[in-house]
Amino acid sequence: MTVTPPHVVAIVQGRMTSSRLPGKILADLGGKPMLAHVVERVRRSKTVRQVVVATTVDRSDDPVTEFCQKHGYDCFRGSLFDVLDRFYEAARAYRADVIVRITADCPLIDPLVIDQTVEAFFAHQADFAANRLPPPWKRTFPIGLDTEVCSFAALERAWREADKPHEREHVMPYLYEEEGRFKVHVIHAGQDYGNLRWTVDTPEDLTAMRALFALFQNQPPLSWLEVLPVWLQHPEVQSLNAGVQHHWFNEYDERFGKQES
Repeated sequence: MTVTPPHVVAIVQGRMTSSRLPGKILADLGGKPMLAHVVERVRRSKTVRQVVVATTVDRSDDPVTEFCQKHGYDCFRGSLFDVLDRFYEAARAYRADVIVRITADCPLIDPLVIDQTVEAFFAHQADFAANRLPPPWKRTFPIGLDTEVCSFAALERAWREADKPHEREHVMPYLYEEEGRFKVHVIHAGQDYGNLRWTVDTPEDLTAMRALFALFQNQPPLSWLEVLPVWLQHPEVQSLNAGVQHHWFNEYDERFGKQES
């Protein structure tokens, strides 16, 4: 009897109305939109069977849909602020058994880290696995390699039960904030690099990433371990976004709750 392997779907979330850097997911980075870098890198994962861009039904995200259609990317449109609902509906539409959550502002996302997280999810028979969680947990991977994995059953339960604004916006908090509610597993890097900032959330971040990409002739390697020494050797690049404060997971867009009124 042939056993069908679980359908692992990576859902890349992104919208044009980001609060700190509007339009960032289609911003030019090394000659192509940041979203293209993210999707192409996620597609290199060996454990992910399908990649879906999850944007919103708001007309401001029409350019995202058009970009995806032009490049042959699967695209789903859902709620503007209730991102948990957007994820759930996308996962259901694409018949996902396992969901990998990636954000479109991580242009250095590493397919090997995705594979490590997915493999840990299965090996530990977890409901939820990640390579970082907010305090009091310890982050050891750079900010910008963030990978979260959960079962469809766990996502569906969160979709039904989560009622706090930050749980709806950040998708996964309901799965890990209360100890014992779900089986959670966290993977760590060999050393602590949790203070490195490789995400694009502000103009300063975008400037830093453009400078870093230029050091690689706009073709950075897939492995973060090959990016790391170059980043560490260039403090002038590090300084470009050194003062940016990272958003906490219990923060949420104040527009949440007003979007569908």
